[in-house]
Formats: sequence, C-alpha cells, structure tokens
Amino acid sequence: QLVESWGASVQAGGSLRLDCAASGYTHRSNCMGWFRQAAGKEREGVAIIYTGGGTTYYADSVKGRFTISQDSAKNTLTLQMDNLTPEDTGMYYCTAVRRSCAGTQDLASSKNFNYWGQGTQVTVS
Repeated sequence: QLVESWGASVQAGGSLRLDCAASGYTHRSNCMGWFRQAAGKEREGVAIIYTGGGTTYYADSVKGRFTISQDSAKNTLTLQMDNLTPEDTGMYYCTAVRRSCAGTQDLASSKNFNYWGQGTQVTVS
C-alpha cells in the first residue's frame, strides 16, 4: 500500500514536499516514483528512483527543480518540489513496481508501474 501526504495550494515560485509511505512489502530493489495528472491530460512521469541503489531519473520539465529521495529505514519516498510553476498543478501519485528502474523510459507510461497511491492534489497559482 502506498499513501501520499496531503498536497497543498502554493504560489508560483514556492516549494512543496510530498511524502509517500509504503507498507505491506519491502522497500528494497524496487523502482518507485511519482507521476502526475493535470485536468484533461494523461498521467505523466515526474521522477523515479531505484531503491536498491539510489539512481534517479527525472522528466525534463522538472529537472533542476524537483528532487526525489528515499528513506529505506522508514519505507518512505519524498518528492521535494522547488520553484513551482502553474504548469506543475495536478494530482500527484506515488507509484512502485517490483523491479529495478529501466531508465527514463519508465517515465513514459503509467503502465510500467502496478502499485499506486490514491493521489494528492497540488495547485500552483
């Protein structure tokens, strides 16, 4: 089970941190990450991390602004979002799959992942 922290409404240029708590399975050797979905658009990959080694991958639209990290001891995943823009508005979903990350191609489709949180809303104005 994946449970995201509460999202928020923030002003452009601001920062927000999202956390995801994983339970029911071990945190090791999985590909975990975040996708988002804006109203009327398809779900898109934001950032992923291989929990077995810490390798990270980011969508071009968030590189340099977002940071994904993990706390293996607590079984949590974090997305630190800085310099937010209105284009970052959407429902953010924590996701995981029981294998290593395949690289940026994993960000291309939500079908690459099979565990999902309920989502949390982020609004930037």
